[in-house]
Amino acid sequence: MSDTHTYSTSVEWTKQKRAALSSAFLPTIEVATPPQFPGGHEGIWSPEHLYTAAAEVCLMTTFLSIAEKAKLAFKSYKSEAVGTLEKMEKGMLMTKIHIKPTVVIDDESQMEKTVQLLEKAEKYCLISNSMKTEVTIEPIVLVK
Repeated sequence: MSDTHTYSTSVEWTKQKRAALSSAFLPTIEVATPPQFPGGHEGIWSPEHLYTAAAEVCLMTTFLSIAEKAKLAFKSYKSEAVGTLEKMEKGMLMTKIHIKPTVVIDDESQMEKTVQLLEKAEKYCLISNSMKTEVTIEPIVLVK
């Protein structure tokens, strides 16, 4: 694998404070100013949502890779994330992202290992490591 990768996107303004976000071979999604800002729109992905989601998705993909290498058998993975936008001296900043990953396993003896792998995924998540924003996790492991 190469040491350098690039990811290209395009944004095209459509109307009001809305645009189409696209990338070759990916579905186009509508993006907009969030409703908390003047002229913002409800029900459309905003930069703040995408920023929060980038950290959340990276945690999951990093966990999946680490869990595979560690041969961890798990039944499911899901998460919820909250990104906090705050007014600071420098202006509005995304100051925190808190992610609650939930992993379901069927072997209780694997609970500690699962938590450790989630924590390792947090440590090695390349998107979180690239952000100035504080990213924290609150792992939940369920046995079913």
